[in-house]
Amino acid sequence: MELAELKQAGRQPDLPLNLNLEDAAGPATLVLTQLLRVLPGQRYVGVAEWRGRKVLAKVLVGDKTARHFERELQGAGWLAEQGLPTPPLLAHGVRDGEGGWLLFDYLESASSLWDGWRAVEQQPLLSEAQQTVLAQALTLIGQLHGKGLWQADLHLDNLMQHGGQLFIIDGGGVQAEVPGQPLSKSRVLANLGVFFAQLPAELEPFLEELLVHYLLANGAHALPLEALLKEIARTRQWRLRDYLRKVARDCSLFSAVSGPFGLQVILRREQHALAPVLVDIDRVIEQGQRFKDGGSATVARIALDDRSLVGKRYNIKHFAHWLRRFWRPSRAWHSWIEGHRLQVLGITTPQPLAVLERRWCWLRGRAYLITEYCGGQDIIARFQGHLHGSPPEAELLALDRLFAALLRERISHGDFKGHNLLWDEARACWSLIDLDAMQQHHSARSFALAYARDRARFLRNWPAESALYQLLNQRLPRVPDTRQQ
Repeated sequence: MELAELKQAGRQPDLPLNLNLEDAAGPATLVLTQLLRVLPGQRYVGVAEWRGRKVLAKVLVGDKTARHFERELQGAGWLAEQGLPTPPLLAHGVRDGEGGWLLFDYLESASSLWDGWRAVEQQPLLSEAQQTVLAQALTLIGQLHGKGLWQADLHLDNLMQHGGQLFIIDGGGVQAEVPGQPLSKSRVLANLGVFFAQLPAELEPFLEELLVHYLLANGAHALPLEALLKEIARTRQWRLRDYLRKVARDCSLFSAVSGPFGLQVILRREQHALAPVLVDIDRVIEQGQRFKDGGSATVARIALDDRSLVGKRYNIKHFAHWLRRFWRPSRAWHSWIEGHRLQVLGITTPQPLAVLERRWCWLRGRAYLITEYCGGQDIIARFQGHLHGSPPEAELLALDRLFAALLRERISHGDFKGHNLLWDEARACWSLIDLDAMQQHHSARSFALAYARDRARFLRNWPAESALYQLLNQRLPRVPDTRQQ
């Protein structure tokens, strides 16, 4: 295939894909064997063979090729010139009107620092293993800043562990003030804000302790904690808004189709696996293990190969019910949005996988939500044996963390009965389900009222005279204007 043809190859070109390129040694064929990231008609990143060597290939096509190629080449050059650990650039080139390519040494069996963090994120806050991961990252970020560079797209996936060393990848996101001279304080704070905004907000009390690792690598500036916290908060708000826009449109993360006769959004990595479910979702739900078969919703456990999923169908009970529902976003759509909101905020909920709405000339009817299955007990069953005593401290601490997160993010559940709170054994935390009425409040007053209702509803799961009720009532946080005198 010629480079110019790749622009028309779409999101999933057939592999292996042979591209006729060249370098200083002359023409050669690049054989793409695995695609890691695709922006159709713009960028194809993957594992390839080049002159008998495995490489990471970035192939750029389309109208923006020249600008993106120059940015990638410049960023990779800055990293190499400043002696920072980054995969060597082996070959590159650009053809006017066709596209460009950059071929990097492939880090065989490398893993991202994000994978390292995911392996330890459920441990107690700032455990030794968590400190190790974050110390590695902050040390390398400090070295980067000390050389006058920063990674605009700074996240743990752009830091790769290989052979006992940490490497910076993605030169396209690398920018510079004055290469070789430390970054200005304002730029350091902004970039560290991007980094910390992607980590659990619960780590904020430990920021000063974590910054020691950064300052040992780059002590050019004193870093005021208050200013850094403001940058983190600003970036968190931006990341949440940006992500929630993506869950509604076709992009690299989601496959979305919307029209007058239906809506379907699927987590793109699940698109192929979910195809058998989505082709006849009513039949699949009817054949599943039924959890709920009420008038307003039908919920069932779905078996898919070696996985268990949950399918929820939001029913239209009668014509009057349809008149109340057709003109506004469905409850499935609301749950889809709120599920992803919780994911971004680090509050555990089963991963939302797909959402569907049946429509007739844009008028909504039945709607469906597919999520991962959380097989844990609900909190009523989990605490049943402790009605006159105290549940395990680890489970109480997990409950403390959940309520603290809801308070911090001003999130009310809207139906906080015990059946909607499940114990996630793998993560050792509580997982929220049934998000139809969930809301993140902008007003402190509206949140206080909603939180008071949530708290009262949660406590009603147990008799008021029981020791468990008394323990939870004492332990669960209140908000000042809901405290009963």
